[in-house]
Amino acid sequence: MNGHPHSNLPSPPSPAAKLVFVNRYFHPDCSATSQLLTDLGLSLARLGYPVHVVCSRQLYDDPATALLASELVDLVQVHRVWTTRFGRTRLIGRAIDYATFYASSAWVLIRLLSRGDTVIAETDPPLISIVAMAAARLKGAHLINWLQDIFPEVASQLGVNPLPRVLIALLGRGRDLALRNATVNVVLGQRMRERLQAFGIAEGKIRIIENWAERDPPQPKQSACSELRHRLGLAGHFVIGYSGNLGRAHEFQTLLGAAQELESETDVVFLMIGGGSGMDELRKTVTARGLGNFRFLTYQPRERLSDCLAAADVHWVSLKPALEGLIVPSKFYGILAAARPVVFIGDPDGELARHIRASQCGADIGVGASEDLVRLLRRWKSEPALRDRMGRNGYRFYQDHYAARRAVEQWRRMLTPSGRADGALSPAPLHR
Repeated sequence: MNGHPHSNLPSPPSPAAKLVFVNRYFHPDCSATSQLLTDLGLSLARLGYPVHVVCSRQLYDDPATALLASELVDLVQVHRVWTTRFGRTRLIGRAIDYATFYASSAWVLIRLLSRGDTVIAETDPPLISIVAMAAARLKGAHLINWLQDIFPEVASQLGVNPLPRVLIALLGRGRDLALRNATVNVVLGQRMRERLQAFGIAEGKIRIIENWAERDPPQPKQSACSELRHRLGLAGHFVIGYSGNLGRAHEFQTLLGAAQELESETDVVFLMIGGGSGMDELRKTVTARGLGNFRFLTYQPRERLSDCLAAADVHWVSLKPALEGLIVPSKFYGILAAARPVVFIGDPDGELARHIRASQCGADIGVGASEDLVRLLRRWKSEPALRDRMGRNGYRFYQDHYAARRAVEQWRRMLTPSGRADGALSPAPLHR
C-alpha cells in the first residue's frame, strides 16, 4: 500500500455524494480502529464509492510522528488534521488531544461535506459522533455511527473518567442524540445491540456488522512453520499467546494466577505481544514475582500478524464483565483466522463466550478461576488433536461470520437505499 492511486483502478469523479469517515487514526497506523477503517475504506473505494477519511497526523504509538496533511492512499482521499501531541500516557494530555481533534475535524467536516453525503463516525476519539452529527445536520448529510465501543460508559466502568458527573451526563445525552439522529448505528454484536436498545434506540436504527482480522488473511500455518516461534527458541514448548492491546478493560489476574501455578512446567510459555497499560502492569508484576515463563514483545507490523499468531498453540482473550456490550475485543477475529483455539476469560454470557460455545472453537473461564484455567491448559497441552479440531472449527466460523469480504458486502448493501432502515438516499458506486 502506498500514497498513490492504484494503477489498475479508475479514479471516481469528484462531483458525487461522498462517504466521509472520521477517526483519529488511519493507514499507516497499526491500531485496531485504523486497520479496520483502512480495510473498509479501501474496499469501498475500489467498489466505486468516493471515500474520504478525516484523521490525525500522528500514530497511535508515536504521537511525535508527523504524517502528510493531505494524501491519496490508493483511491481514498485522506485529510489529516492538526492536533496536540501529548499522547496516551496521561489522561489530561489525552483529553487535550481529543479536544483539539474534535475542533479540527469539525472544521474540516463542515468544509468537506455537502448535501446528500454520508459521514461515518468511528469511536476514536470517544464521542466523535457528536461532532459528526452537528456537521451532518448543518450540511444536510447522513450520519452513520460505527461503534467500536460505547462511551462515556466505558470510562465510567473503568473508573478513569476525570470529568464532573454533570458533564458526563451532558455528554451522555449528546451521545444519545447522535445515536437517535443517525440513519444507522453499526454495532459489533448482540450484546452491544442490547445496550443501544436500553438507551431507547429504535431497533430499525441498529445494524450488526462484525469486525474482521485482515482484508485478505493468509492461509493458517502450523506452529512449527512460525518464524517467530523458531527465533524465540520455542520449538517443543506449549505456547499460550496474546496479541494486541492489553488495557484497563482486560482482566489478566486470572491468567497470572494460572501462570504462577504452571511455572514449574518448563515447557509452558506465555507469549505476550503488544502494549497498553495492562501489558505494562503485567510485565512489572511478572518481573517482581520472578516468573520465568513469560516472553514479552512490542507491537509487530501487521504483515507479520499471521506468523505471530501461528507462534502460539492457543490464545487467550479477556474482558471485564462490566464492559460486556460496551466493547468486543477485536483480537478474537485474528485468532479464529489463524485456526487457533481460544480461551476467553470474562462473563460466561458475554459476546465472545456465546460465539465460542456456538462454534466449539475453545472455552470460556470465569474471572478469578485460575485453577480451572490451569486444568484447561493442561488438557489442551496433552491433546493436540483436540486443539487442531477446535482451531479448524474456529477457522470455519471465521469464514462464515467474520471474513472481511462478508463485512464489506454488508456495508455495501446497507449503503444502498433499499438497505437503509428508513430508505434514505445514500452514495452509490460510480463504477462497477
